[in-house]
Amino acid sequence: MSLGVEQPAAAGPDKPSFIGGSTRFVPGQPSDRVTVVNGKVELGQRLKDLWLNRDLLALLTRTELKVKYKGSVLGYLWSMLNPALVLAIYFAVFSLIAKNGQPHFAIWLFAGLLVWNLFNGAAMGATTVVVGKAGIVKKVAFPRELLALSVVGVAIVMFVLQIGVLILAMVLFGITPDWPYLALLPLGFLALLVFTGAVSIFLSAVNVYLRDTQHLTEVLLMAWFWATPIVYTFGQISRQVATHPSLAWVKYAYLCNPVTPIVMSFQRAIYGKTSYVYNGGVTHVLPNWGMGTYAALLGMVLAVSVGLFLLALLVFGRLEGNFAEEL
Repeated sequence: MSLGVEQPAAAGPDKPSFIGGSTRFVPGQPSDRVTVVNGKVELGQRLKDLWLNRDLLALLTRTELKVKYKGSVLGYLWSMLNPALVLAIYFAVFSLIAKNGQPHFAIWLFAGLLVWNLFNGAAMGATTVVVGKAGIVKKVAFPRELLALSVVGVAIVMFVLQIGVLILAMVLFGITPDWPYLALLPLGFLALLVFTGAVSIFLSAVNVYLRDTQHLTEVLLMAWFWATPIVYTFGQISRQVATHPSLAWVKYAYLCNPVTPIVMSFQRAIYGKTSYVYNGGVTHVLPNWGMGTYAALLGMVLAVSVGLFLLALLVFGRLEGNFAEEL
């Protein structure tokens, strides 16, 4: 799929190669069209442009993957070896060395990391993608949001490969997921993609003007990780709240984190249980919610994410007009 250059197109009825800018006709030459990139394109048109250029998104994603593994002998195999090694380390540390009493803690941890790795990888990569692609941004006309979304596409490929490693590990350790709750995962994955896309588009535009954004994002994501119950359980938070009623707001603050309900849904479906017996007592790692409660939380995250995605497109549209000058 060729990219349209910001110059008059050849005479004829063909559509301009980039629809994401305002298109005007040159006086005296009714068949020629000039594409002008600005932030005045309506939101509906921007969404339409993204859909019409989905082939270009696939092309950009494949290009990012090729660059990522250029010159590598093992290629995509590295994407499976890395999570496999991480999973083995978690198993060794938390099951053999620093035992915490939770059965198959490595699987629990990896279920949450699946969500976080997709979000974190896409957000960090998208922050610098427009600056890194300054050459084509200044010379070629196309919906620039696709650059950020292509990084999300790469994160999705990594996510799928990590899922493969997790399935092999679960088969190896004889762990069975909660089959009915697996129905939550498509909704959770959709909410994660929309939210990640919104954050990625926003950060990619802001970093063009404020280059410190990439460093600030790295710090904020580190804090965000520890504000999400991945290494520790949501049950630990609930126990602290039960002991100190004045901290009841903390529990709801955690649930206001859009990533938390998604992580909890993945843990609930993949880990397959909400509690375990340790030292003669029952320890809860997740609330005993039904599927309806998890689905409702995911639905709220999805609704908020859609709003944030539309807002991110508006912000991107207002900022992209001066990309060429800033780059």
